[in-house]
Amino acid sequence: MELGVFVIDTQVVAAFFEQSVFAIIVDVLAMGGWLIFFAMLFFAGLTFWTDYRQGKFTADWKYRVLAIDIPQENVQTPLAVEQMFAHLAGALDVPGIKDTFWDGYKQRYFSFEIVSIEGYIQFVIWTEEAFVDLVEASMYAQYPEAEITEIEDYVGTIPESYPSESHEVWLGDFGLSDKFAFPIRSYRDFEHNISKDTVLKDPMGTFLESFSRIGPGEQMWFQILVQPTGNGWKEDVIKEIKKLIGEKVDGKKGLLEPLTNNALTKEFFKSLEEVNSQLTGALTGGESPSESKDDGEKNQLRYLTPGQNKILERMEEKITKLGFKTKMRAAYIARKEVFNPRRGVNALIGAINQYNIPSANSIVPTSTGASTNKKKLVKTNALLKAYKKRKLGTGGNPFIFNIEELATVWHFPMSHVQTPLVQKAASKTAAPPVGLPVESVIAHNVALNVSDDNTADGSEYTTDSGDVIQYNDEVDWQ
Repeated sequence: MELGVFVIDTQVVAAFFEQSVFAIIVDVLAMGGWLIFFAMLFFAGLTFWTDYRQGKFTADWKYRVLAIDIPQENVQTPLAVEQMFAHLAGALDVPGIKDTFWDGYKQRYFSFEIVSIEGYIQFVIWTEEAFVDLVEASMYAQYPEAEITEIEDYVGTIPESYPSESHEVWLGDFGLSDKFAFPIRSYRDFEHNISKDTVLKDPMGTFLESFSRIGPGEQMWFQILVQPTGNGWKEDVIKEIKKLIGEKVDGKKGLLEPLTNNALTKEFFKSLEEVNSQLTGALTGGESPSESKDDGEKNQLRYLTPGQNKILERMEEKITKLGFKTKMRAAYIARKEVFNPRRGVNALIGAINQYNIPSANSIVPTSTGASTNKKKLVKTNALLKAYKKRKLGTGGNPFIFNIEELATVWHFPMSHVQTPLVQKAASKTAAPPVGLPVESVIAHNVALNVSDDNTADGSEYTTDSGDVIQYNDEVDWQ
């Protein structure tokens, strides 16, 4: 059989595969297959070594759980939380080769959570101790009247593993239905422009309503793990934009490029392309792709539909903002006598559906487990452990959300959202001015009482410290 300048002897190929498995393996290794085997062992060993060093690096990490009580009158839109996430991006620390493979450096991350215990809702932030100040600074910068309190981790209030004699549990990982380059519905899409003033139909109202529906003996948990990342993800979005508009995407240079960039291998791949062209031409009636006409247009942008143009605009807007590596999880736990996933789980998934754009991207469950399903007990316990430990790598691959998308899914409800069981900060009493002469004020009040007893103008009052204060009708206390 001829392939361009190459001639393949089919009898030799047949004789090769008629050997024993051991003989085939020996021949493959002799022809250079040992390089592949060595590469596999090398990368496997490198992975184990990196995990070991990261375990050493993170062994001393201490975690804090912070309860956030929102202001009574919250007029801040999700834009404030968007700015808060931008502030937290300052935690990004790009490591070098030594930091990664020898020191075992691992980027710290955060978990933004919403917890409902028997219908009582609390916003929670989980962070490593080193970044408590950063979290508080980013919060107070946007919500000066918020109250931040360190609490014990709520995940310890339920059984460690299942099946359990007292509780049932449902857990789920959430991911995206398409590549992260395609957007979800932003909070800006929930704005109503019917009246003179733009009104935000806060999507958090629907989300929290599902959390307030549960009753005694039930708990609902939701967490979003976010890890600061660089701007490399934007290249993937740009590639998807080019595909959408029909523009050619330059192939990424790989490690094997020096091996393929020579005359012999070029001729080999050219022969393969010729065979592929002939086969394609036979299937399509004699016309091969190489014979198709090129109209000379750089892209097909002018042929996009209005809907495609809108998605394209959103994709371009996405890369204008900071991004975070993101993972979402949810859990519904209840005592056996009141366990009702139809009330808890279905309401949660329904609330998440409001962020979906069917023609672009959607947030969907990617992995679920329930203690009522004996076949999924291993997965259920693994998901529960991942939730409690806030593990970013367990389950499906993380995806990229920018700060606007994160603020859409996790933000404080505005004051017009009627969710009475959300813990809110009490009104704060203004502190007295710094340097206020307290003793003089006390003396003034006491002297006023003296003046009420018909003290004449110019009367004097001596304080406990010996200071003499004189009252004058024209000039107050001097």
